[in-house]
Amino acid sequence: MILINCSHCRTPLQLPPGATSVRCAICRAVTVVADPRGFPPPPPQQSYSPGYSNPFPPPTQSYYPGHHYPYPEPPMYPAGRSPKRAVICGISYKNTTHELQGCINDAKCMKYLLINRFKFPDSSILVLTDEETDIYKRPTKQNIRMALHWLVQGVQAGDSLVFHFSGHGLQQKNLTGDEIDGFDETLCPLDFETAGMIVDDEINATIVRPLPYGAKLHAIVDSCHSGTMLDLPFLCRMDRNGSYRWEDHRPPSGVYKGTNGGEVISFSGCDDNQTAADTQAMSKVTTTGAMTFSFIKAIESGQATTYGNMLNSMRSTIRNTDVNSGSDIVTSLITMLLSGGSLSGRLKQEPQLTAHSTFDVYSKPFSL
Repeated sequence: MILINCSHCRTPLQLPPGATSVRCAICRAVTVVADPRGFPPPPPQQSYSPGYSNPFPPPTQSYYPGHHYPYPEPPMYPAGRSPKRAVICGISYKNTTHELQGCINDAKCMKYLLINRFKFPDSSILVLTDEETDIYKRPTKQNIRMALHWLVQGVQAGDSLVFHFSGHGLQQKNLTGDEIDGFDETLCPLDFETAGMIVDDEINATIVRPLPYGAKLHAIVDSCHSGTMLDLPFLCRMDRNGSYRWEDHRPPSGVYKGTNGGEVISFSGCDDNQTAADTQAMSKVTTTGAMTFSFIKAIESGQATTYGNMLNSMRSTIRNTDVNSGSDIVTSLITMLLSGGSLSGRLKQEPQLTAHSTFDVYSKPFSL
C-alpha cells in the first residue's frame, strides 16, 4: 500500500491499491489522489550534526499538528487545558489468543498514582482501555494516535506530561537505516492485527520532537521489546551494581530524534531484545505488569528519590520476585514459558531508562 498524508490533518493514511481517494479516520476529511503512481518522492528527513549539542530543528509535520489541533476534540476527551496531562493505555486483547490479564489493572493503578501522588487533575487524564464502551476511548490504533496528539496539544513551558502504555510490544525490521540494531520497536493497539502497529518513529515524531523548552514528558512503557520505544537518543546502560554509562543511540542515518528544547525521559519494561511479564507474582492478589508494579512500588516505598535510585529499585523488585513460589513443577514450567523466566523462578526482564540527553542519574531528582 502507498502511504499518503491526509490533506487536512496530515495524519499518514494507507491508500489501497487502485484507490483514488481515502477518508481520514481522525478528522474524516477525504483526500483525493488522481494518480497514485505520480507521487513525488518524500522530502528528505531533517538531519543533525552529531557534534552539535542543541539543534532543536523544527518538528516534522508528518505525524502531528504541532501546537494546533486541526480537527475537533473527540467526544468525551478531557476539555480545557491543564499543565499536567496524561494518556494511559491498558489493553487486555480480551477473547483473542494474545489476551493479557494485568494491563487494565496497570492502567487503573497508574491513574490512581498520578492523581493521589502527583496531583494530576482527574479531568486531565485520558484513559484508553478495552473495557470502555465509548468508541473514542477504546485503544485502537487511531484512538491512540488521537490521544497522543491531544497530549501535546498546545504544550508549553511548565507543562508535565505522562504517557503510560501496558500491553503487547513487538519489533519489525527497520528499512530506513535509523536503528542501530536494525529493528524498529512497535506498540500493539487493540486492533493491530487489522490496522497495524504503532512504530517508534511515529511515537517519537508525535510526542518527543514537538516538546518545547521548559516542558517535560515521562513515558512508562510496560511491554515486550520496549527498551527504546520512544526512539530517544540516549540509553542508560546500568549493571546490577548500579554503575552506569550512557549509550549513544542516535541513528546512523543522522535523523534527529531529540526534542524541540524540552525534556523527555522514558522508563520501559525491558530491553529491546527481552520480553516483559504479566504476572500475579508481584502483588500476590491480582495480575499486573511486572514493570508497572515495580514503578509504583518504588514511588510508594520512598525509593524514587533520583532517576538512578528509581531504576535500581525497579530492577531489584523484579529480580527478587519468585514467580514459582508455591507452584508445582508443571505450573512452574508454564510460568517459565509465559513470563520469559526460567526454572530459577526469577523474571529475566530488566527495566531500562532512555532520555533526550545525558545527565547524572544519581543527582537528578525524580519528579512527574
